[in-house]
Amino acid sequence: MAEPNWRTSTYTKSDNCVEVADNDPTVIVIRDTKSRELGHMNLRPASWFRFVEFTKQLPL
Repeated sequence: MAEPNWRTSTYTKSDNCVEVADNDPTVIVIRDTKSRELGHMNLRPASWFRFVEFTKQLPL
């Protein structure tokens, strides 16, 4: 796994969010911006894609 290149969404208005590292084509890594020391989750790219597509359907 490549060293994570963390980023937040461009929609984020504060640090109460998640950070995503998607610079490795084999894994998407996610962590809480407020609790970075608690660890992270590794997801398969297809699972992350489905999650992102699902959230686009949610009302704002």
